[in-house]
Amino acid sequence: MKFIIKLFPEITIKSRPVRKRLIARLQNNMQIILARIEPSVKVSGCWDKLEVVFDPDEGADKAQVRDSLVDAMARIPGIHAFLEVDQYPLGDFHQVFELTRDAYSERLKGKTFKVRVRRAGKHDFTSVELERYVGGGLRQHTQAAGVDVHKPEVWVDLEVRDQQLFIVTRSHKGLGGYPLGTQEPVLSLISGGFDSVVSSWMTMRRGCKTHFLFFNLGGYAHEIGVKQVSLHLWKRYGASARVKFVTVPFEEVVGEILQSVHHSHMGVVLKRMMMRAADQVADRMKISALVTGESVAQVSSQTLPNLSLIDAVSEHLVLRPLITMDKPDIIEISRDIGAFEFASAMPEFCGVISDKPTTAARKERVEQEEAEFDFEVLDRAVADAEVISIDEIVENHNINAEIEALTRVADNQIIIDIRPPQEEEKKPLNLPGCDIMKVPFYKLEQVAEGLDPRKEYLLYCAKGVMSQMHAQHLTEKGYPNFRIYRPAAQ
Repeated sequence: MKFIIKLFPEITIKSRPVRKRLIARLQNNMQIILARIEPSVKVSGCWDKLEVVFDPDEGADKAQVRDSLVDAMARIPGIHAFLEVDQYPLGDFHQVFELTRDAYSERLKGKTFKVRVRRAGKHDFTSVELERYVGGGLRQHTQAAGVDVHKPEVWVDLEVRDQQLFIVTRSHKGLGGYPLGTQEPVLSLISGGFDSVVSSWMTMRRGCKTHFLFFNLGGYAHEIGVKQVSLHLWKRYGASARVKFVTVPFEEVVGEILQSVHHSHMGVVLKRMMMRAADQVADRMKISALVTGESVAQVSSQTLPNLSLIDAVSEHLVLRPLITMDKPDIIEISRDIGAFEFASAMPEFCGVISDKPTTAARKERVEQEEAEFDFEVLDRAVADAEVISIDEIVENHNINAEIEALTRVADNQIIIDIRPPQEEEKKPLNLPGCDIMKVPFYKLEQVAEGLDPRKEYLLYCAKGVMSQMHAQHLTEKGYPNFRIYRPAAQ
């Protein structure tokens, strides 16, 4: 069984040395990925195409092997299209017609068609002459509705290369882009939401080995979710390269921002702290570019003035593949790449969202706010970063298991309001007869050690997201007496 691989068009316009390098990398990537599915696969390279040949063992389900290979090739960057072909020695026109009729007769029933011949090598006939002969035979000796040279329902594709005939039985669309690893590596700041997932995929598709950097703002449950979607992207689109997943514990940084920065500037300052940390991680990994998922004006921190201030603290090139894209289009891409379910279930961190964020921060004001920030906290976070290979991530199928949420408070239960002080003061939780503790989420784990293990503690936040993440995190840490308080809708 055989496939012909058509190169991404941008590869074919490169200089000879560059083109050879790109083709060689694509050949190597394909061999690595496809051999995991079917050990007999052999990928060979040519100047204008690649060929994939495989011969499964006796007893193997050839149709299943073929389907698995097709699925994999549709996700390998650098492939424009790939064709399933039957190969024969080139005979005369009538032999070509008979072989084509056998391959296409069922598909042509009741449909219009056009024969298309691509030819390479020296022959005593033209492509048009062969098209006319085969087309005339198919029109007379099949149940086709006729020939339509403008908008045929079926294309009958043949390729003639020297003394070999290739009859295309099926064609498939490829992913496009450049072969993975042919461009410089990048470090993608990934939160697990639609934007960062799609932007990571776009750099992988463009040939960049894409490492993942996650800032853990909201507990272990969120980290596991982001690891899962990163693993999904790597397995489906980047498994020919080894990449790293880096986790930077950022809860203490968030706590410092909440205590030292005015609420209107917290979003911008948080992003600047992330960029500073990403700079240090990228330096360690010898990576020259960062990737983020921002799109102009999608949220307050993504206005042009704010993005300019965020970029100002980075010494690395910052790539933003989604910068002019609309949210519905981004979400649609997430569906196409199989990441929608991951991203839609990912909690949105709401610990530093203010009610009146600035959309046009000024450099002087931001630097004034940051003057109160203890940068030793940021240094500790980067020093404590965890780096693992992406293939070391163990898939956790229980990540979406929710901690029980209660709408009533029993006698042995105490509510812990984990909202930031500014938010809690603005809208206090008023529940007469209930014991309420006020513990900002960034201090929760410290306080948990000293709580009475005989009582149950119900975590509360406005949206229910932070409480869910922290309750699950504390459960994972060995504290089984945490639940969630979620008031009944009025």
